[in-house]
Amino acid sequence: MNRINTKMRQVVDWSAAVWAGVISGVVFLLISMLLAYVYIGSPWVITRLIASIVMGPDVLPPPATFDATIFIVSVIINLILSIAFACILATIFHRWGLLVGIIGGALFGLALYLINFYTFSIIFPWFFLMKSWIMVISHVVFGALAGGIYEALEVEEFVPIEE
Repeated sequence: MNRINTKMRQVVDWSAAVWAGVISGVVFLLISMLLAYVYIGSPWVITRLIASIVMGPDVLPPPATFDATIFIVSVIINLILSIAFACILATIFHRWGLLVGIIGGALFGLALYLINFYTFSIIFPWFFLMKSWIMVISHVVFGALAGGIYEALEVEEFVPIEE
């Protein structure tokens, strides 16, 4: 193969995408819990909302206190979704650098918010009641962090394009 005439394409660094998902997912959960504590009075509202995806709406009624099972389920779901979303984000933005990763990631986070609270509320009607600026901020920060962290951790690799 003649390397001079070979076209190359950049590939996604999946390890960087997974780490971006883990880190931004943890930050998302912490920010959401902090804002919920400050403005709603309980950080556990957020963990219960996330856990309700698999445990159903029965975990939502007040009081929104700590429950170890609900917390563990919410952390697992949050990390799985965060990694999946970071991998999607990395696939979209991996060629364009840090600034586009951050800005594009923030817009991606906003899109996730809109999808989660206006579309998935068809399946999970209790989500619609939780739409708020707290969730908007958390989702936008998640996306910006995921995009920025991915770009910061990415090891650029190129493979030849077969013609």
